[in-house]
Amino acid sequence: MYNFDFYMPTKVLFGPGRLKDLHKETLPGRKALIVTSQGNSVKKYGYLDQVKNELRLAKVEFALFDEIRPNPTTHNVMAGAQAVKDYKCDFVLALGGGSVMDCSKCIALMAANGGDIWDYSYSAHGGKRQPENPAIPVVCITTSAGTASEVDTDAVISNDDVQEKSGIAHISMFPTLSVVDSELMISVPAKYTAFQGMDAFFHASETVINRKCHPMAEMFALKTIELIATYLPIAYEDGDNREARAMVALANTFAGYYMKCTSAHTMEHVMGSFHPDLVHGAGLIQIAHAYYNFFAERQAAEVPMIKMAKAMGVENPTSGKDFIKALDQLIQSVGCSDLRMSDDGITEEELTLYPAKIHEVMGGNTKADPLLLSDADYLEIYQSAYK
Repeated sequence: MYNFDFYMPTKVLFGPGRLKDLHKETLPGRKALIVTSQGNSVKKYGYLDQVKNELRLAKVEFALFDEIRPNPTTHNVMAGAQAVKDYKCDFVLALGGGSVMDCSKCIALMAANGGDIWDYSYSAHGGKRQPENPAIPVVCITTSAGTASEVDTDAVISNDDVQEKSGIAHISMFPTLSVVDSELMISVPAKYTAFQGMDAFFHASETVINRKCHPMAEMFALKTIELIATYLPIAYEDGDNREARAMVALANTFAGYYMKCTSAHTMEHVMGSFHPDLVHGAGLIQIAHAYYNFFAERQAAEVPMIKMAKAMGVENPTSGKDFIKALDQLIQSVGCSDLRMSDDGITEEELTLYPAKIHEVMGGNTKADPLLLSDADYLEIYQSAYK
């Protein structure tokens, strides 16, 4: 008998053009802090103006906070929380990709609680506290298909002072409302379409091989894998393909409905803690073959890997190696087979520092792998992936 909980309080407006319906919803406050990145894409492509217009139609006031960097930091969070107070906002509206949504959820938490966001981190140098108050409401409008932050409680925040990258989560960080409008993703360049889409793929593949996987989680994950394998190469080759963009966006959201990450995510978070400019999806791709092949070589996840190979369109797969071949082909089809850790500044010498760091950062569940990995195993995977 499988026992599991499933709780999804976020209302999702899904589909091309759904941003135009935002003003029809009952928004969770009277003044929003619109949170965006340091970049200018949401301004350049008119997404910010669209959001402002929707808020005006809804008779909701707003202020803008546009300081979020990729791999958002504790400083971003605390500055945003202060902006909520300074502008007297009563909810947060995230407009952007995973970094913006993650940071926005933490801003909402810290707008209602004292101290520093790292007080609520469970990483080695985190305070490991529980917040006294729930986060103020969050609305997410995603402009990417990769993290599924629009439908979960989780956020990933970097603390540059202690060189840690930690997952932070609280039940109150579920967005109240999210808009998944694939029209906002048309402008994502091919390279980042691949990085983001493969992040969604790995959310699902880690879920399927997870020792704690169950039918509800597997259902969403296998459908995610099927959709990504079918449509991500199309979206990569032709960013204007509306159907492919919508299906990749759907896959990403499905993955977020029941995500059970393994140590692969933790391993990448270690890489990102040493190299803050490393794109999360790119880091996951860099270690993917070595990580999954480690288990395939040992026949440690044959049944789940065969299921994933079938979902990817492999006819009559018989072993985990069939999944590895399909994974390699998918990575090649989205132009990522030549990604090199060294191109992101990672040195072969520093890999020896990574296994110990795995026990300090928060990412996936290191106890959920098909085989429990030792520090020597982690190092072997990193070294095998290095180029």
